[in-house]
Parts: sequence; structure tokens; C-alpha cells
Amino acid sequence: MKIVTFNIRLDNGQDGNNNFCFRKPFILEKLRKEQPDIICFQEVLPHAAAWLKEELTDYYIVGCGRDRSLRDEQTAIAYRKERINLMKLDIYWLSETPFLPASRYPDQSICPRVCTEAVFEDMETGLVFRVANTHLDHEGPKARIQGLTQIMEHLRQNNFFPEAPVILTGDMNAEPDSEEMAVMKKYPSFTNAAEGIGITYHGYQRGAKPCCIDYIYISEGLVCSAVEKWTDEKDGLYLSDHYPVCAWIEGAGRAV
Repeated sequence: MKIVTFNIRLDNGQDGNNNFCFRKPFILEKLRKEQPDIICFQEVLPHAAAWLKEELTDYYIVGCGRDRSLRDEQTAIAYRKERINLMKLDIYWLSETPFLPASRYPDQSICPRVCTEAVFEDMETGLVFRVANTHLDHEGPKARIQGLTQIMEHLRQNNFFPEAPVILTGDMNAEPDSEEMAVMKKYPSFTNAAEGIGITYHGYQRGAKPCCIDYIYISEGLVCSAVEKWTDEKDGLYLSDHYPVCAWIEGAGRAV
């Protein structure tokens, strides 16, 4: 399977020549060329979600906004209709009250954070697997640690196909050697499929500090045969202010 994590950059009208309206055709061109099986988006505003659903007709797209009205940004998951079957969907907030919309940790920014988690069946191979897609807080290191720990514990405690291998994706807003990402050392069955990928956030090359903050982790039962980042650029137009990361992943051994 071809899996992509893609911070699509919220449409706030502040990006000049890289505003979302200009990037739309470029994004569609790339996705139609690559045809990933699963795309894990971050920063998807409601109108962007509607646009994705209208244009990506080969996919179903699931997710909801993070505020109390379920609007605002989503961590949406798109999956290819002809190959992937959705078996279970779970959306929760990164907080001490995960099923209370818009809830947050005390040391977090004003932005609620969510995880979109789904159990899928690969209808080509019979493999049952779980995908968790998130976007950790951009201000609070402690909130990032708490949020990532919450996700990992939620994955560990799942009782629906508990042995299903896991793909964890997202914009973690933390570098690989950070205290936040050290959380993953507590879960040795997970490996970073994008290790060594280099810079993933570039900020349109406009002076923002470049960094590596986008990840695809896989658990035991899955192997990654290749990984790349999409660095496409046309006369200063980028897919996003992040480079999407794409991994080729398959089951190791029999299907669950």
C-alpha cells in the first residue's frame, strides 16, 4: 500500500502566491499521478474537506473539525474505495476528556487537537490494520508529550482487532531528537518509516526555520520498502508549506 501524510496547510489567505486557491490544481495533479491508497491529511478546514470530497472521487474521506461545533481543522483520512474497506472509525480529542469536543490539555495552545483513528481491511490482501492520524500542538511541549502518550496508550488498549498492526501518521511539531518524540522509545514495536527523510517543513522557503516534524510510524507486522518526500515545486508554487511524506508499506507475514 502507498501511504501519505500530508499537512495541506490551512487556507488562511496569507500565503500570497501559495494561497490554497493556487495550490489546488497542483495538489490534484500530484494525487492523481501518485494514486496513494491512504492519505492522512492535517489542517483541513471544512471548505477544504468539501473540496477534497468533490474532487477525490476515487476516495472516501472521514474526519471532523476540532472545535465544539465540529468545524475548524480536521485530521482527515482519505482511503481508496476500490481497495480499502473501513471497519471502524474513532475520533477523539487529545485531552483528559477525549470525547468532549474542543477539550484540551492545560498546557496547550488555544487550539484543540484530535486524533482520527480507523481500522481498515485491505481487500487485495485481507490484511486488517489500524491508522491513527494526528496533529500535535504547536506551542506546548508538555501538551505534545501528553497527546502522543495518549494516542499510544489508546492504540495499546484497543480491543477491536487488538493484534492489527498500526500506522501512525501526522505533523508532530517536534524534531526526531526532541523530548516529545522520545515518547516513542517506550513503544519499541514501532519504527519511524520516515527516519532520515530530512526537512519536511519548509515554510515556502521564506525564512521560516526548516525542520523535520512529519512522521509515518509503523508497528510490528508491517514493513516499509521505500519512503520519499514530495518536493514538487513550479516557479515558487509548492504543494504545501510541508513536504508530504509517502511510504510503501506491506504486511509482514499473514493477515490478521
